[in-house]
This record gives sequence, C-alpha cells and structure tokens, in this order.
Amino acid sequence: MDGWSKLQSSFNGINFAQAGTKISKGFNSSVQATRERLGQVAPDEITELPQEYKDLEARVDALRAAHVSLLKITKVYESETYDYPTQIQESLSELSSSIGYNITSFAATNLKGTNLPVPAAPAAPPPSQHKTLPHALARAAHSASTAVTTTTGGEVDKLGKALTLYADGISRVASARLDQDVHIQDNFLHPWQTTLNTSIQVAMKARQAVRVSRLELDAAKQSLKNAGPAKQEQARLEVENAEDDLVQKTEVAITLMKTVLENPEPLKNLNELAKAQLLYFSAAAEALSTVQGEIEELSVAAEGEYRKSRDH
Repeated sequence: MDGWSKLQSSFNGINFAQAGTKISKGFNSSVQATRERLGQVAPDEITELPQEYKDLEARVDALRAAHVSLLKITKVYESETYDYPTQIQESLSELSSSIGYNITSFAATNLKGTNLPVPAAPAAPPPSQHKTLPHALARAAHSASTAVTTTTGGEVDKLGKALTLYADGISRVASARLDQDVHIQDNFLHPWQTTLNTSIQVAMKARQAVRVSRLELDAAKQSLKNAGPAKQEQARLEVENAEDDLVQKTEVAITLMKTVLENPEPLKNLNELAKAQLLYFSAAAEALSTVQGEIEELSVAAEGEYRKSRDH
C-alpha cells in the first residue's frame, strides 16, 4: 500500500494538461514537417523568417563548415606518427620485445625457490623511440655513420662525417617538429574544437528551436483554418502564443549567431597555427642550411680528390 501511495502521489505532481499540450504540439509540428517535406504545403503557408536571420544562418553554416573541414585535416597533429607510416612495424617489434621481456621477468621471479629451471634474467627492452620521419632519419644516419666508420677501421672518412653532420641537423629538425605539434594542439586544435562544440553548437541549437517554433506556428495556423466555431477562439489564442514564441526564439537565435560571428577567437587560433608552422620551418631551414653547407664542402673535396686520383 505504501508503494501504491508513493506512486499515486508522484502522478499527482504531474500536470497532465501541460504534458498533453506538449505532446500535441510535438505531434502537430512533426506532421507539419512531414507535409512540408513531401511538398504538401503551399509556399505562402510557410511562415517567412526575417532576412537578417536567414543571412546569419548562412554565415554560421559557413563558419561551422570551416571549423569542421580544417579540423578534419589538422587532427593529424594529435598523432606523432603522421609523417612516418613505417612506424607500425617498429611499434609491433617494440611490443613483441616488451611482451617477451615481461614474460621472462615474471617467470624468473616466480620460479625462484622451486625445482623448475629458472630462466636467465632478460635484457631490458630498448626505450621507446619517437616515431616521426625526422627522428627516423636521424637514427638511420647515425647508424650509417657508425657502420661506415667501423668498416674503415675507426677512421672517420668524409661520408661518415657527412652522415654525422646530417644526423645532428635532422635531430634539431625532429625536436622542432615535436615543439610545433604541441603548440598546434594547445593553441589551435583544442580551442578550435571548443568553439565548434560550444558557441557554434549553442547557436545551432537556438536555430533548431526556431525551426520547431516555426513548425508549431504553422501547424497552429492550419488548426485555426480547420477549426469549427466552438474551437475558433482557442485555436486563435494558440496561434498568437505560437507567434510570440517564434519572435522570442528568433531574437535569441539572432543574438547568439551574431555573438558567434563576432568572436575573434577563431582568427586568433588560426594565427597560432600559422605561427607554429612558421617557427618549425624556420628552425628546420636554419638547421639544415648550416649542415648542408658543411656537407657540400665535404662533397666538393671528395669529388676533387676522386678526379685527382683518376688523373694519375
């Protein structure tokens, strides 16, 4: 009985008249939307929204499209490996080494004190490496320099020296690339995404509220048109209320759309994207310019020695 009393009291707190009105409005606006979609409503029976509102709608749509299209591309800066496809093979190799190390370590620890053979303590797997193209080039150049030096009995020839110079230069490029990515994530991607998910989304929801209100108004007008004498007054009041609601929601949407369009944050964010890229390419150009000059000197000297040896 107590449960029934609680259930009954909760029902008593519901305003069934208001709930019924909301359901009725929702049904009528859905019917109106379907009729419009099927071309069953004459153009002059659809309430015209202010031209200012429609112009702002178009501008907000363009702003949203700009955010979506640029985010679709610049999202790559959230992944370190965007310029180094072969990182998948390296990652799998590192994962395999890590799993093998963990299994062997587990066995070595848990088999102590038993009659079972205890495996030798494994060597720790190498630390994880950055998976970018500049980092990979630096590692490859260092390895190549070591290999060339080894085959020459420890004497560093011109190629070995040039490889070391290149490795050092491209390492600086690699560090600059990581700095660029962090700057873009913090000062472009995150705020750009925030603008899309907050102020633009709020404006879009306000526009949806205008659309629903306009459908309710046109549905109310249709109901007034078809109402009998006994329901004419009620239907007329519903049209007036719907008109007031549409005016209010349109004004709110216009204010929100103007706020979005006047917001300087997207322009500031775009500037940060360009700035980060400029700093990266400037650092890369500076590092490689110095290295390239030194490598060119070694190249010219090597070519001169080669020709001289051919002349003899």
